[in-house]
Amino acid sequence: MSAAPPDVATDRRFFGHPRALATLFGTEMWERFSYYGMRAILVLYLTASTEDGGAGLSVGEATVLYGLYNASVYLASLPGGWLADKVFGHRRAVLIGGCVIALGHFVTAVPAVPSVYVGLFLIVLGTGLLKPNMSTMVGGLYSRNDPRRDAGFSIFYMGINVGALLAPIVCGYLGQEVDWHLGFAAAGVGMLLGLGQYIYGWRYMGHIGEQPESPITPPERSRAWRSVSLGATVVLALFAAAVAIFGLTAGLVQNFLGVFILSVPAIWFARTLRNRDWQDTDRSRLKALGLLFLASAVFWMIYDQGGSTMSLFAETHTRDSLFGIHFPSSFFQSVNPVFILALAPVIASLWVHLGSRQPSTPIKFSLGLLLVGVSFLVMVGAANAAGDGATAATWLICVYFIQTVGELCISPVGLSTATKLAPAATVGTTMGVWFLSISVGDVVGGWASGFYDSVSLELYFGVSGLLAIGAGLLVVMARKRILRLMSGIR
Repeated sequence: MSAAPPDVATDRRFFGHPRALATLFGTEMWERFSYYGMRAILVLYLTASTEDGGAGLSVGEATVLYGLYNASVYLASLPGGWLADKVFGHRRAVLIGGCVIALGHFVTAVPAVPSVYVGLFLIVLGTGLLKPNMSTMVGGLYSRNDPRRDAGFSIFYMGINVGALLAPIVCGYLGQEVDWHLGFAAAGVGMLLGLGQYIYGWRYMGHIGEQPESPITPPERSRAWRSVSLGATVVLALFAAAVAIFGLTAGLVQNFLGVFILSVPAIWFARTLRNRDWQDTDRSRLKALGLLFLASAVFWMIYDQGGSTMSLFAETHTRDSLFGIHFPSSFFQSVNPVFILALAPVIASLWVHLGSRQPSTPIKFSLGLLLVGVSFLVMVGAANAAGDGATAATWLICVYFIQTVGELCISPVGLSTATKLAPAATVGTTMGVWFLSISVGDVVGGWASGFYDSVSLELYFGVSGLLAIGAGLLVVMARKRILRLMSGIR
């Protein structure tokens, strides 16, 4: 990554951090408003009857589609990161991506089911360009050993959650209480506000992300076209073979896309680790990143069900009132951001206060996994309390509190760690790969969600929770090996 100019690197005007962090904070806040606004009502829209203006899908179809949408958003981060590294530069990639996202949201506002699918596709493309490159630019504000780095990512993460807090309230209310497509349109307005914030703050970013880190050469362009053509041909051939054997169904398309998404990071890690151009330190750090990638995938498999199984549980098994005040069920998705905003400064300050005494990255990851697992064991109690009716809202509030603490142990730390472990010439691409851990988790979580209405809720939440706890214990046991592979980075 291009070195930060001195006025950016030494700037402390934003709570002790560079002023450019405020620009990235605000842009990410409004982009996440648009994303979580869509997420707050997507499954509810998909499962609503056509008479109520919804798509009329079954719970299984809707949750799998939701998982694939989330997974595709992060899958697109891989080519988005590569295009930023090689063609656009991170700064322009974010601008282009934001424009495409806004267009996608306004397409979903057209009152027709096909328009929603087209809009989702555009949102996927735009987010692929924006999401990894925002995080890459945050990393570019600090040197690898700057003690403010993890705290900076935690502050940036607060911006994500301000947007996530507002989105269900605004888009959820408009979607559930007025019209689904009006809720989708509100998400588009949020993205436009984010673009305005980004363009205004352009002046504060110095040279961060201004130019491609490793501009594409003519031979690389030719190889890229050959690789894309060959890959597309192979994928289409496999899809045609699957259709010939099983017939063309919605289930086949969903499963094929899921397998494709799972294969992409496996192929990337296998090919990258065989690259003879890397130094031994780079290769070792990529191996560590691969192990943390798997831990992250398990975390997001559980956590990202907040918009699917947790949303459905809130709609059908939870009383939508608190202290006598009624609210739409989508409002529950604002609880987690409230806790993030309350706890993120505390956790960020704790890491800074502890300095070199803070837990290592593997231990932080294990804590995140253990806590998200415990949260689903609490959901077993919530399901048991609900029975065939509805349970108190406090159950879900408790679950979201536990998940929030786990999220703060793993998510901002993961973003920071990925930028530190990535080879210098491919930070954008590697960040795109890191976001694929969320894709993998969302694919598996989407498939698992298909069992939500076919087994008991106690069994569903219990098995999922124990799986995450088991993964957390494995990370604890492997922590010394992971730290050796990280080659001096904690």
